[in-house]
Amino acid sequence: MSDPSSAGGTNVEGESPRVEPTIETDEVTITDDAELERTLGLTGGLAIGIGTMIGAGIFVFPGLAAGRAGPAAAGSFAIGAIIALLVALPASELATAMPKSGGGYYYISRGLGTLPGAVVGLSLWFGLVFATAFYLVGFGYYAVDTLAELGVSVGDGLVIPLALLFGAGVTVLNVTGTENAAKLQNGIVALLLSILIVFLGYGGLDALGIVGEPSAPEQFAPFGTMPVLTTAALVFTSYLGFAQVATVAGEIRDPGRNLPLAMVGSVLVVGVLYVATIFVATGAFGSERLSTFGETAMVEVGRHYFGPAGAVAIVFGGLLATMSSANASVLSTSRAIYAVSKDALLPRRASHINLRYGTPHVALGMAGGPILVLVATGRVELLAEVASFLHLVTYGLLCVALLALRRADPSWYEPDFRVPGYPVVPILGALASFALIGFMQRTSQLVGVGIMLATAGWYAYYGRDVTLKGVVE
Repeated sequence: MSDPSSAGGTNVEGESPRVEPTIETDEVTITDDAELERTLGLTGGLAIGIGTMIGAGIFVFPGLAAGRAGPAAAGSFAIGAIIALLVALPASELATAMPKSGGGYYYISRGLGTLPGAVVGLSLWFGLVFATAFYLVGFGYYAVDTLAELGVSVGDGLVIPLALLFGAGVTVLNVTGTENAAKLQNGIVALLLSILIVFLGYGGLDALGIVGEPSAPEQFAPFGTMPVLTTAALVFTSYLGFAQVATVAGEIRDPGRNLPLAMVGSVLVVGVLYVATIFVATGAFGSERLSTFGETAMVEVGRHYFGPAGAVAIVFGGLLATMSSANASVLSTSRAIYAVSKDALLPRRASHINLRYGTPHVALGMAGGPILVLVATGRVELLAEVASFLHLVTYGLLCVALLALRRADPSWYEPDFRVPGYPVVPILGALASFALIGFMQRTSQLVGVGIMLATAGWYAYYGRDVTLKGVVE
């Protein structure tokens, strides 16, 4: 496979994009001056997607979502899953055609050109920063609840300090190498799924009245249809992790089969878990009371079904999930910065690799600093929605990039997997992604648009002479 890029031109510092050829075999992918062995199977791919997504939807959002949409919040999570599936299939095709660091940024810049690529790449940096800050604030709430379960009541005043402390720790961990953290990911996912299957299994039977007393029926959509859609826009942050599977496309065995199965499968697994969680949680307390428990409502749901042991299990699961999501997002943020820097849209020093640890330490610093600033705001819903806004723009343009590449049909475009139902699936993916943005809070929309305008301004100043679009032959 030849490299799909005619990258050229220079930025204001005289730096040009670095382009390396990609060579793929059944055993190895040689790309970006590295040799990546294809060691990940379907299970490994699923663990990456599920491990990144399993946090917010289950451990942070139930109380917030129930307060907005009542039991119909389950429908909000289902809508998010459908949109994620419509994007996961085009992303799978693009990833098998271009197994490169940078994910959606790389596909869009090569399919649509430098300006859309620059806006997406830089916006993705900020989108991941907002998402990571959201996960870290969730971690802070669960850390405070953990102390409370141990008999140490400190109040919500320690939420932000604990989140800041852990955020700094995660950044340092990633600078010193993430190999051990990566090995731990499979174990965390297995443990989380075990806790959730027991909890949701018993809670579901209880909510149905099969065990215990049946709960009083509650109107499914007490606030009407519109809150279901606005809540879907809020909770879409829960589905951002499926795209992380694409970043390891060069390391997945039989990518034409395993990559789409891992991406689609991870969305389906967590989507079912999210819907079941809302059903069980609202069955325990009713949506109105559940909303009063805030970001750690699931702790009280665990206590309702299993007593103190249930509360401790949920607190432990929440800590694991928010830690896992935050760690994975910090790593993804640094990869986005690294990829944009290599293409000369950020200073080349941003892609420098630490000689001692082999990690992009400058990129990690550029991720960790803004994350800590946003954590200090503590604005949970705003952080989540801005992250969703910026990712939805990326996902919509990703589907458009697939349509553009299929229409141009360049000789280098040889994906191992092709989207079924083309062109309907990518068209629906693009329309649904852009439409969901319309149901967000005005503040989130304004912040998102402001970030995109700022990134376009940066491109006009710094890299307007850089060209990245793929060679169309």
